[in-house]
Amino acid sequence: MKRWFVIQVYAGYEDVVKKDLELRIPKEGMENHFGEILIPSGKLKEFFTAAEAKDQRLFPGYMLIEMDLIPETMHLVTSSPKVVKFLGGKDPAPLTKKEIEKIITNMKGEVVVPSSKPEFTENAEVDIIGGPFAGFVGIIDKVDMEAEKLTVMVSIFGRLTPVELSFDQVKK
Repeated sequence: MKRWFVIQVYAGYEDVVKKDLELRIPKEGMENHFGEILIPSGKLKEFFTAAEAKDQRLFPGYMLIEMDLIPETMHLVTSSPKVVKFLGGKDPAPLTKKEIEKIITNMKGEVVVPSSKPEFTENAEVDIIGGPFAGFVGIIDKVDMEAEKLTVMVSIFGRLTPVELSFDQVKK
């Protein structure tokens, strides 16, 4: 029974490996043991841009192959140039039906990725829209991207006071 397996290949050589396997499988007479070969990619669109969605690899350096797991098919795949190994080593575990469906769904639809540019920069002025200091204006002193927190200097009774706020409590 054919199942889906993940193979690791040199990043950037996914198309080369796919073409090589598509040539070698019929040459070896193993068409009955193989199904589809997929390079997971999808349309990636950045938030807040009108730019056209670009086709991009979802898992660079990895491919999905539908096949019967027998020693002959494993040898054919692993002996292909630019193939590193099966994910799982000598006893690769097949993907579950749910996992493969999720990957195929991501390939068909648009996957939205956040913009890589930081939204907040130090010394920038922000309006505080949430919390006890709502309505105040402050200047960003520190940005913590991982915790999504800002340290904002706010003038309280004529003195600059540091206030820690989350990203959703301020706007530019």
